[in-house]
Amino acid sequence: MTLEVLFSDEVMAAVAKPPGRIVVPGRGTPERTVREEAEAQLGPLWVVHRLDRGTSGVLLFARSADAHRTLCGAFEHHRVAKRYLALVRGVLSGDRRIDAAVEGRASTTFLRLFAAFPPGASLIEAFPASGRTHQIRVHLAQAGHPLLVDPDYGEAPPWRSPGGGAILERTPLHAASLEMLHPVSGEPVRIDAQIPPDMRGAIEALRADQESKRG
Repeated sequence: MTLEVLFSDEVMAAVAKPPGRIVVPGRGTPERTVREEAEAQLGPLWVVHRLDRGTSGVLLFARSADAHRTLCGAFEHHRVAKRYLALVRGVLSGDRRIDAAVEGRASTTFLRLFAAFPPGASLIEAFPASGRTHQIRVHLAQAGHPLLVDPDYGEAPPWRSPGGGAILERTPLHAASLEMLHPVSGEPVRIDAQIPPDMRGAIEALRADQESKRG
């Protein structure tokens, strides 16, 4: 498949990772990775960070070993601002800060309500201040608002719309944007990825249910 290229220069490149794909080889049945797809389009790439199989959105690569070291350092020292969108159970009551260890290490995630679909769901923004494995998913569950679908920390798929149709088969977490200073020019860079069709469909179903109740 052809990946959507969100950013590309001589130092780094970013693509829109589709849901359901792995970034690097995993255990079990071999499958073509997002990195391999991206390299087929853009040439040799170094993986800077990873997204879970179910997660969609901005995926950043370096174009050289030197750029890889610099970009990995920016992530490690929290010089990259990450914004996620998540569809969760229940209605988030207000801005929240979650401080709870993940992988035995201190971790912080800031949550902000983006849209409410009472009583059953919310679309929220999540801003992780650290980068642990599954951090946002763990913190959402600890906050009492797990993702609409999350077989590890919440409910197994599928998520069915209020009308009964099966809409979501994966964790509805989307890496919406990255912001950083360019590692060479020092200029601000913001990279955005649009919400994929399955999450848009879930949002539309929730909004339609709201409208029908108001009518």
